Amino acid sequence: MSANPPVAMTIAGSDSGGGAGIQADLKTFAAHGVFGTSVITALTAQNTVGVRAISAVDPTFVAAQLEAVLDDLPVAAVKTGMLATPETVATVARFAPRLPGLVVDPVLVASSGDRLFTADAERAYLELLFPHATVVTPNLREASVLLGREVLDADDAIKAAADLAGFGPRCVVVKGGHLRGSAEAVDAIWYDGRTSLLTAPWITTANNHGTGCTFAASLVSRLASGDDLPAALDGAKTYVHNALTRAAGWSLGSGHGPLAWG
Repeated sequence: MSANPPVAMTIAGSDSGGGAGIQADLKTFAAHGVFGTSVITALTAQNTVGVRAISAVDPTFVAAQLEAVLDDLPVAAVKTGMLATPETVATVARFAPRLPGLVVDPVLVASSGDRLFTADAERAYLELLFPHATVVTPNLREASVLLGREVLDADDAIKAAADLAGFGPRCVVVKGGHLRGSAEAVDAIWYDGRTSLLTAPWITTANNHGTGCTFAASLVSRLASGDDLPAALDGAKTYVHNALTRAAGWSLGSGHGPLAWG
């Protein structure tokens, strides 16, 4: 009889266009040979062009989903995506002692640059959830919102990673993407008191919807499979680079298309 696959969990919103959120996470888990479970925090009406509407799930039902999965399945690592409300952030934080390998992707800013939620949600992330996280993975805009200052280049990103580490996570990844002044895709890492840069060649493509979700889901998959944190970070960066490369020539929708998987 074959061994059971490792089990991972995503706590996130549903993307009706299939490129990000729960849908991207579960596809990424499957591509890594990991059995995916899910806790849905919000429904979205969206496609490759943008988000038309968001309907948050009641936090009591979020808790019911968490209890149902955790009471039955051996979850080895967990990621969070869009949590939608401060109350849901607080609900997830209450379960955090039962959430191993917790990767917090603080989805706070739309690709347009618009802030999705109130300052209360941002404070809840910093004060309630970050102290429990193994890794937090804000992008440049989210790091800017969380710290109240612009984060634009590699030096800014390195400083932001170190400052966010002050809220308690074991590791911080500020996802830089195409940082100002860089010809590569650059992420700033704070881990074990040290900062470094994680780089890959830049891929010119409009098919980049769900890049952050995919990175965090790949990272969780690798942690669930037993990788140590440095190896998991390197592997997730490579997985996203390859997913962008394979999807670069696709034409799905009229906006920002999805990444490939598998």
